[in-house]
Amino acid sequence: MPAALPLDPPDARLIDDDVERAFAEDFGKGDATADLLPADARASASLTCRENAVMAGIPWFNACFRKLDPDVTIDWLVRDGERATAGSVICHLHGRARALVSAERSALNFLQLLSGTATVTAGYVAAVAGTGVRVLDTRKTVPGLRLAQKYAVRCGGGHNHRIGLFDAILVKENHIAAAGGIEPAVAGARRLHPSLLLEIEVETLDELRRAIDAGVDRIMLDNFTPAMMSEAVAIAAGRVPLEISGNVDVETIAGYARTGVDFISVGALTKHVRAVDLSLRLQLGR
Repeated sequence: MPAALPLDPPDARLIDDDVERAFAEDFGKGDATADLLPADARASASLTCRENAVMAGIPWFNACFRKLDPDVTIDWLVRDGERATAGSVICHLHGRARALVSAERSALNFLQLLSGTATVTAGYVAAVAGTGVRVLDTRKTVPGLRLAQKYAVRCGGGHNHRIGLFDAILVKENHIAAAGGIEPAVAGARRLHPSLLLEIEVETLDELRRAIDAGVDRIMLDNFTPAMMSEAVAIAAGRVPLEISGNVDVETIAGYARTGVDFISVGALTKHVRAVDLSLRLQLGR
């Protein structure tokens, strides 16, 4: 099972906004196909997960159906953060038939995407089990769904890096060049935003030493070889947490974790996600 982490989803208003956008692009002037069903018809539906997966996105799924039918009954057999096995029924619904068929695609789009993020994350977390390394996400998210995907990362046992450009400072090579070097970049960041976590990206062991001396909160080792990572851990000697970024996949992450770093950030958690295979089957009059 993924690690136990706070799984509080984003505010309900944000989820509702996500659903509004999804419906706006799907409905247009209305669901012309759903008009084939009697307006007063009721139906039941069962949701099957066709592959092994870690679930995420239930609040978005529920919100889609409840927006069209506030009285819909939704009974879940799993929770976000739990594993579903291939072929298992994970949810039952009962409500207005038109609402069930109209909300289906948007609801499944949210659930399959976010469960894909959670499932991929769980694979990375499992690969570093026992090392003490925390797997982090990045800002490489689907536009408009950042908080949703970062919630899904937590469902998979991963941890969130900064949410955006506002809640932490990450000084990268272009910032360093524009500021005139590591030291003036760090000094300026401390002066302007003293309460924010300050992380700096380094590309060499010399830059690592300078960043440590400058007093940053965390250091990102960009595209270091495993040998350089191990040397960086020895140089830092626990004074500053170290993060690895770049060229990380599920096959290489365990080796990187064994170098002794503290964090490994993986863009693939939210960028290269394959949707989980889900199927919703409806029966009228039940």
